[in-house]
Amino acid sequence: MKRKTVGMELRSLNNLLKRYIENSQHFQYAKKITGTNGWIIAYLFENEGTDVFQRDLEERFTITRSTISKVLKLMEHKGLIERLSVEEDARLKKIVLTDKAREIHQAVKSDLMEIETRLMKDFSHEEKEQLLVFIDRMKSNMESPSEKSVDE
Repeated sequence: MKRKTVGMELRSLNNLLKRYIENSQHFQYAKKITGTNGWIIAYLFENEGTDVFQRDLEERFTITRSTISKVLKLMEHKGLIERLSVEEDARLKKIVLTDKAREIHQAVKSDLMEIETRLMKDFSHEEKEQLLVFIDRMKSNMESPSEKSVDE
């Protein structure tokens, strides 16, 4: 019997996850939105209730003023954001999500929760916690300088 390796098993699981996501209706719709748009939507969603301005997005995503301006203009055109004047300074425009963008964000978040539930089905709480400890250790091992194992 051929011995399984962790790396190959993780790759296989990753392929199954990708296939599941690719067949998700919400992800198909969200895929039409470019990556940067998705990150901006998530950021605005997480910061609802706080005024967010173009300069905040420039700093958060390390994007130049001209680039973020183009991105926001396209997002506005797609109906994902609105730029609203603020009372204190008419020149400033706070950026807010539209209902369309909120729906996209919630749908994708719902799909991610469904994937998590499916992945962890039949795992006890302790097993989930232990798995996360193992994954964190693997990630740490990969981030640290390569060292020869004693077992090799």
